[in-house]
Amino acid sequence: MVPVDSLGLKLQEVVTYPKTRQPYDDLGKVDGIAKVLNVNLKTGLSNEQVKEHRKKYGPNVLPEVEIKSFWELVMEGFEDKTLILLSGSAIISLILGIRENPSTGWIEGTAIIMAVLIVVFVTAINDHEKEKQFRTLNAKKDARLVKILRNGEPQQLLVDEIVVGDVLFVETGDVLPVDGVLMYGSNIECDESAATGESDRIRKSHTAAKADVFFVSGAQVMDGVGKMLVTAVGTGSFYGKAMMGLRVETENTPLQDKLEDLANQIGFFGLIMAVITVGCLVAREYYTYHINDMPLDEHFVSALVRFVITGITILVVAIPEGLPLAVTMALAYSTIKMLEDNNLVRKLEACETMGGATTICSDKTGTLTQNKMTVVRGYIAQQNTTLEETESPLPLRVDEKVIELLSVGIATNTTAYVPEGHTEFVGNKTESALIGYIKEMGYDYKLIRRSVDQKAIFPFSSARKRMSSLVKQPSGVLRLHCKGAAELILDMCDTYINAKGDVVPLTADDSKANHNIIQEYASEGLRTICLCYTDMEDGDQDWEHSKPDETERMTLLGIVGIEDPIRPEVPEAVRRCAAAGIKTLMVTGDNSVTAKNIAKKCGIYNEKAGGLVMEGPEFRLLKDKPHELMTVIFRLQVLARSSPLDKQILVEALKKSNHVVAVTGDGTNDGPALKMAHVGFSMGITGTEVAKEASDIVLMDDNFSSIVKAVSWGRNVYDSIRKFIQFQLTVNIVAVILAFLGSLSSETGESPLKPVQLLWVNLIMDTLAALALATESPSPDLLNRPPYGKNAPLISRMMWRNILGQAFFQFIVNFYCLKDPESIFGPTDNGLPYESASNHLLHMTLFFNTFVMCQLFNEINSKKIHGEINVFEGFFASPMFLIVMLFTLFLQVLMVQYGGDWVGCTPLNQDQWIRTIVIGALGIPVGTLIRLLPDWGLPRTGNKAARDKFKGAVNAVRNEGHHREKHDLNLVEAFRRKHSHERRSLSNEESKKSN
Repeated sequence: MVPVDSLGLKLQEVVTYPKTRQPYDDLGKVDGIAKVLNVNLKTGLSNEQVKEHRKKYGPNVLPEVEIKSFWELVMEGFEDKTLILLSGSAIISLILGIRENPSTGWIEGTAIIMAVLIVVFVTAINDHEKEKQFRTLNAKKDARLVKILRNGEPQQLLVDEIVVGDVLFVETGDVLPVDGVLMYGSNIECDESAATGESDRIRKSHTAAKADVFFVSGAQVMDGVGKMLVTAVGTGSFYGKAMMGLRVETENTPLQDKLEDLANQIGFFGLIMAVITVGCLVAREYYTYHINDMPLDEHFVSALVRFVITGITILVVAIPEGLPLAVTMALAYSTIKMLEDNNLVRKLEACETMGGATTICSDKTGTLTQNKMTVVRGYIAQQNTTLEETESPLPLRVDEKVIELLSVGIATNTTAYVPEGHTEFVGNKTESALIGYIKEMGYDYKLIRRSVDQKAIFPFSSARKRMSSLVKQPSGVLRLHCKGAAELILDMCDTYINAKGDVVPLTADDSKANHNIIQEYASEGLRTICLCYTDMEDGDQDWEHSKPDETERMTLLGIVGIEDPIRPEVPEAVRRCAAAGIKTLMVTGDNSVTAKNIAKKCGIYNEKAGGLVMEGPEFRLLKDKPHELMTVIFRLQVLARSSPLDKQILVEALKKSNHVVAVTGDGTNDGPALKMAHVGFSMGITGTEVAKEASDIVLMDDNFSSIVKAVSWGRNVYDSIRKFIQFQLTVNIVAVILAFLGSLSSETGESPLKPVQLLWVNLIMDTLAALALATESPSPDLLNRPPYGKNAPLISRMMWRNILGQAFFQFIVNFYCLKDPESIFGPTDNGLPYESASNHLLHMTLFFNTFVMCQLFNEINSKKIHGEINVFEGFFASPMFLIVMLFTLFLQVLMVQYGGDWVGCTPLNQDQWIRTIVIGALGIPVGTLIRLLPDWGLPRTGNKAARDKFKGAVNAVRNEGHHREKHDLNLVEAFRRKHSHERRSLSNEESKKSN
């Protein structure tokens, strides 16, 4: 951490709680602070000053969270109670074994200890890698861009690059990354509830004597624009100090909690089996000693130790340690891969939830469209121009005075800009299109902004549906330039400027012509923006704390049509969602004509299927009418002219109707809807910081097709974990039953599977299986079936059939190997039976190798959990699975051929290897036969029959609802007629409030 001098500490005191102006006044307010920091407020810091200030006051980063070192994770592994018991028993076994047979008695105890060490180190390595992966993801999550004035030019830089003394631009929707003081601002209001707990907005002013001029890091800018001088960064900022005092640990996801519950239940079953086994063995041994009148000597104690080790072995093999690892691997792998698909996952549980999504409420601009807006139609001074007529939408037939007035209005009433050295605009895409429009006319927006005396900017809001700027003319008159929703702005105008530059009254015919233009543009899918202005006297009003009276006395400049082309991949993505049982709704601020046109092109709106288009004010009236609302929700496909409140009502209604809802949003006001949805998607390019903070996943490319990829990955995560559960439970059931029955049928009371062997199977092999099954990529078939239900069990009936069927097969063949090995492996080389002392080790090795081969081939069976017949479909599309399979086989060969007494094995010959592999491979055709059994009416997805069955079910639902379609239409139309007057009154009331 960089040491901070007394000046740095004084600067940090400027913004603190409780707020006081004393340090701020002592330093000489904004100008004094700038002088102390040697900052030119008009040009910002130079590159040399940036280096100097970063070295002196520190960077805007927090020290990395100290993750546990590898050795700390190793020590944590030794705290596992089961491993402690096993280690203690191994030490006792080691001592007794050395006493009984010094030459070889130490091997078994030492081998168990070595196996425990391997398990602990493998687990520590996995945990360490997981922490590193999540740290990488968090670093990406925290990276965001801000607008800073440096070297006289605005620049977009990462928040990490901010230093004390920087001039930072502040806009509606920003989440402040640093502390600072207000230099200049217009109608700025901040939500500082994250810092103070108070929900009231705090107004900022640089002119009032005792006004609040302080910006607190972590606060959200709810309204206004301005500039701030940065006074504290990193650990010196208010947010930094709070974060250093509270480091948040990663919480379990809902699926992880479910899996832990499942693991606990299985572990409890294993504990019962272990206790029963030890109890039976001890009772049998005691009875043997009693009837033979033998003293309870150290041999009896040694037998008790063996029995305890057998019981602990059963407990170890019963506890599915691989389950938490599987979900961790699946989530970590998916989040990394989703980032490659432009999905930045901020909350891990979103991966799981997205797999069950049934409805997606999508924004239009930038998500369904390319967000590369261009003015293609213009109706300026009542003169219509189109691209077809002039190859440019420029108003060529009007006076230069009109063009100049239009250019000043656009340049001063936008915040978009082109960074130095770049060619593309940064900022709102609509504003960028308008600046590009005047650029084609030959006007430089930078020169215009520098040459005018701009008094205030009133940012766009969903309530006002317009943006205004106030410019002082050389004559002293104030001119208010306004742009916004076409119908709304047009209704505010009573005059217009004609082609000669004269202001004339706007007649009813003129107004009708303008409305026709708006409808024409909208029917072509264009966004319509109306531009106007009005002059007023300068009464020395404090425009920072008041707004001009925007009444029906504006002068109309013109209407422009802005085109935002559909993303070419969107129609196919919408179709894939429909095939996956996911309904797509378009929610937009455009009028219904424009929205319907775009929705048709995207494949969202289908009038023949009874699709419904509604506008926000009309939809809002349904809030207190649940029956009508649910009727509309069933058929609603497009919600136009919507407000953030409408989106919240929609999401709430969908959730009440048992939908799993995903919502996209990019604006500050979208925050509540993003929070309310099951999964919130914010826009990485155009989204405000408030929207990103409220979301679960950030779309780095603002593209709807990325949402489809998120659905696919969400389903893949759920499937991957269920595949591993299917594999793990099969291993556990077979191993526990074999260990239980084998130890009871053995004269010595030992399990036929040695502790070291079971540790290898249950911990090491299962870890590799988790890696293989949790790192498969999504297949196209994932989107050919309906989503999982919210309350669907982790283990379906079909999975239970596969688990129990495979477990029965494995138990039969392994128990047969245990009791009648000659019939499978043929006679031994020395002619003695396998049960003889000289062949006992060979017998147990063949049994162990057969057991492992059964598990290895069952991994292939576990790749399919929905009743698919061909388990080799897509087999070679997963290189990780193949690598893990081959690596597991390689380790098994090493253990058997070279493990010796350490693992209780003896080398096998080629014939014996072939026989054990063939027995294990029989699990593949057995699995196929199991899947061919009647499925008790369960859906068999993943093949043509399944898709046909799913489509049939969908059609049945459609047919069931078809007879109600006319009734629903009549109900909606009756509602519209009944409340038309109420709807108009509401719209007028909203318009008056916004004015």
